[in-house]
Amino acid sequence: MNVAIDGPAGAGKSTIAKRLAKELGYVYVDTGAMYRAMALYFLEQGIDASKEEEISAVVDGIDISIRYQEGEQQVFLNGENVNGKIRREEVGNMASATSVYPDVRKKLVALQQKLASDTDVIMDGRDIGTCVLPDAEVKIYLTASSATRAKRRYDELQAKGESCDLEAIRLDIEERDERDMNRETSPLKQAEDALLLDSSDKTIEEVVEIIQKICQDRQKESKML
Repeated sequence: MNVAIDGPAGAGKSTIAKRLAKELGYVYVDTGAMYRAMALYFLEQGIDASKEEEISAVVDGIDISIRYQEGEQQVFLNGENVNGKIRREEVGNMASATSVYPDVRKKLVALQQKLASDTDVIMDGRDIGTCVLPDAEVKIYLTASSATRAKRRYDELQAKGESCDLEAIRLDIEERDERDMNRETSPLKQAEDALLLDSSDKTIEEVVEIIQKICQDRQKESKML
């Protein structure tokens, strides 16, 4: 069974998906991490986000793989473990800017679909339910207010000892939403058959419990058919 969780930046998709995967025994595929790994390559090569032709020219030479080590997902870029690099703000912004390009999406979507065809997976991203796994048995559109998402990101950075500004983070999130929702290729939107779930006033545990029950009910339904 495939579970698709879509939604805007900072909605808690990755945290929720990881918890669900452990609870259900599924493989968690962090598609955002894959886009970030590709974005990291562009940054390290000094390629500007606006240079679509330059980006398309190097895409085929980029190898991105996901491995599980001691139960944790590790993302490898051309053989290097880049888990410690891909969560930086500049990498996230580059990923948002370059994920609009068809050649970038084509390469990564093919890999994501192959993973889903081989095993039970939970994927989170921007277009999983609409483009990557349109036939997923469970689809969730997870969202939260921009203020809530900004505060979560602010607290996360503060915990790491990083200097940050709450208002700047909120504006950055809203700008990223605007890009993701209005891009020409695979824009962020709720699939027609996805359940809308607002996590603004819910804990991680509450959201996990809600989605877990949906998945279990769907499994029971499929067994009865």
